[in-house]
Amino acid sequence: MSDPAVSNNSLRELVTFRVGDQDFCIDIMMVREIRGWTPATLLPHAPSYVLGVINLRGSVVPIVDLAARLGLAPSVPDPRHVIVIAVVGTQTVGFLVNAVSDIMGIDQADVQPTPDVTSEVTRAFIEGVIVTDERMLRVIDIKTVLPKCMESEDAQ
Repeated sequence: MSDPAVSNNSLRELVTFRVGDQDFCIDIMMVREIRGWTPATLLPHAPSYVLGVINLRGSVVPIVDLAARLGLAPSVPDPRHVIVIAVVGTQTVGFLVNAVSDIMGIDQADVQPTPDVTSEVTRAFIEGVIVTDERMLRVIDIKTVLPKCMESEDAQ
């Protein structure tokens, strides 16, 4: 994908994962850890894609069903699912995914823009598309996926 002679300044590492039957990835610098599924404690009146909260070493962390948040069929969590714990600004949040695939390095120039035929919501969540020999990956802008109510939680 990239020429080793080119400067590594544009090299970016991504964590790839599956949500339903779709392939996505996020910047590895946002990922704090990857852990197995833990049942979440429900929160009343939370958005449908917020599964609840878990205790992560003494911190309460909200869990977002990434499939539901992206407009796909909601996940039915089971022991095979994993939670990608990410840090978005000052907020730690968990994203439920089917499975983490791998970590890949790509040149930023290999990220193609999101096609114009997609909805505004899709363009807000998807930073771009990476085409590889085996699959097509959507690069998620994890900051836009975080529910607005969680972003302003500290301000309340």
